[in-house]
Amino acid sequence: MLKSLSAVVAALTLVTVAGCGDTGDDKKSSSGGGKTLTVFAAASLTESFNSLGKTFEASHPGVKVRFNFGGSSTLAQQINQGAPADVFAAASPATMKPVSSSSQIFAKNRLVIATPKDNPGKVGKLSDLSSSKLKVILCAEQVPCGAAAKKALAAAHVTVKPASQEQDVKAVLTKVRLGEADAGLVYRSDVKSAAPAVKGIEFPESAQAINDYPIVALPKAPQSALAKDFVTLVLSPQGKAALTQVGFESP
Repeated sequence: MLKSLSAVVAALTLVTVAGCGDTGDDKKSSSGGGKTLTVFAAASLTESFNSLGKTFEASHPGVKVRFNFGGSSTLAQQINQGAPADVFAAASPATMKPVSSSSQIFAKNRLVIATPKDNPGKVGKLSDLSSSKLKVILCAEQVPCGAAAKKALAAAHVTVKPASQEQDVKAVLTKVRLGEADAGLVYRSDVKSAAPAVKGIEFPESAQAINDYPIVALPKAPQSALAKDFVTLVLSPQGKAALTQVGFESP
């Protein structure tokens, strides 16, 4: 009888322990632990958003922020084709429009001329890029940095025949940094993040082609609450500080 009683007590103890364990798991789940927030963002946001991602993870224990950086038009197409995403941050309202009409502008960015740090082509102003002796790289016109470049060049009445047109601004910057191009048109923030490997040259016509950056928590976000929290962080003073530190301008 004593053996039977001991067995019953042991069984009840196991049930009680298991029940306590389940309660703890529920609390962890409700706090957001073990979740992944997926953010699709323009390539030019790489440095600033990686920093903000770490800040977000620190304030949301157990949450992992996963970024997909690329050309805004490509990212918009991926989202519309069903790619799972919680937040979309684009480099222009035009590339945001096919995805959402309820986004908010959180930053501005302008173009500069990027050259290798020793500037072998002796580039000093925008009109120099029309020289057939120079190898110039631009973004493709369908992505925001390419559309901005087209607008700035038109404002300066400068014609450039690019050696190649890239799908995002980081690809242009990489070719310049590696010495595969004499110059390229990229964002001010990209030159600042790549310094001192590249040299940035300001030009007045960039004021005619400043890009607004919109952000939105996607309506079908798998992690809707976390998506709204991330957008709030980007729009906050802390978010603006992270962006201006790498060369963006306030909206």
